Amino acid sequence: MSVLLQNQLKNRLSFWEKLTLQQKEVLLAKSKLVSFTAGEHVHGGDTDCLGVLLVISGLLRSYLLSEDGKEATIYHLKPNDACLLSASCILEAVTFEVHIDAEEDTQAVLIPSDIFSELSDSNIHVENYSYKKITERFGDVISAMERMLFMSLEQRIAAFFIDEISRNNSSYIHLTHEQIARAIGSAREAVSRILKQMSMAGTIELFRGGLRVINKAFLYQLI
Repeated sequence: MSVLLQNQLKNRLSFWEKLTLQQKEVLLAKSKLVSFTAGEHVHGGDTDCLGVLLVISGLLRSYLLSEDGKEATIYHLKPNDACLLSASCILEAVTFEVHIDAEEDTQAVLIPSDIFSELSDSNIHVENYSYKKITERFGDVISAMERMLFMSLEQRIAAFFIDEISRNNSSYIHLTHEQIARAIGSAREAVSRILKQMSMAGTIELFRGGLRVINKAFLYQLI
């Protein structure tokens, strides 16, 4: 197990070779492999400050949650992705709460928040890594907020479909109307109305439990 964990840390952390032998030993001793089942709430709300996640397999969804329960997806975490916002308690610049759910059965490496914080304070290469990753994710957060504030519902749905078919490399999207609405922060009834209009226009084909994108070019025209 320790060999597998060491390989994961070595291959996924750009600062690994910049650590001292003692820092490597501490990181290896305190990090662990974790698993999440599809649908499991991973971080946010009543959960503790989890730590840094390095995704090995599966898929995690990060989203913002409003007071009235609406969700807005900001990014997905795929294999080889790293998430520092799951350790937001050690990031002074982060003043909002990010929630993370497992969309698929997921395996990841978890670096405890206190360990990563100590490394960041004592090693400039870890600190630089932190700033880089947080900057990348803030870009995703800003994009999500721009969609919420400045795009119509039809445009938000179109952008979501484009992201999904690109991520899955398939024109089929296996999500219910409720799941789509939750992902973009809207009401299911409003989303169903737009999907029906898109279906009648020949942009998508609806089926039970999902849809197929027929006219991808029109989706791009919408946004």
